[in-house]
Amino acid sequence: MLRKGDKAPGFELADQDGERVKLSELLEKGSIILYFYPKDFTSVCTRQACMVRDSHERIEAAGLRVIGINSEKGEKHGRFREHHGLPFRLLVDPRREVARAYEAIGPFGLYTARVTYLIDSDGLVMDSVRADLRLAPHERFIGRALGERDQG
Repeated sequence: MLRKGDKAPGFELADQDGERVKLSELLEKGSIILYFYPKDFTSVCTRQACMVRDSHERIEAAGLRVIGINSEKGEKHGRFREHHGLPFRLLVDPRREVARAYEAIGPFGLYTARVTYLIDSDGLVMDSVRADLRLAPHERFIGRALGERDQG
């Protein structure tokens, strides 16, 4: 997993609508929460997405934006996003190249791991967490990210 102070690897991926998204362009608008997750429409991944959705107003108020990434197709991301009312973009990493660059890959490279990063506008990792089957560490991560933004 990337550590605090590491430079976030650049990328360009398509979102759920096929629109190309570059990390450098995202960071021009400020810091982001970048989260990797295994699959749309699975129990833990759905709970995670809804947890982020339910915190989204506070996240935006803190000057942050959220981006989710996994290897599923854009059409499935679109259905997942619409079905759960997700107000943030989901990016498609078909060969898990970005997941590998962010050390967010499961054993044997079989799936995208559940890893979350806070990346500042300079492209530096400010915080990170990995917990494949538990959501509480990711929820605490968001709380830390919001607390840091509220104080600074």
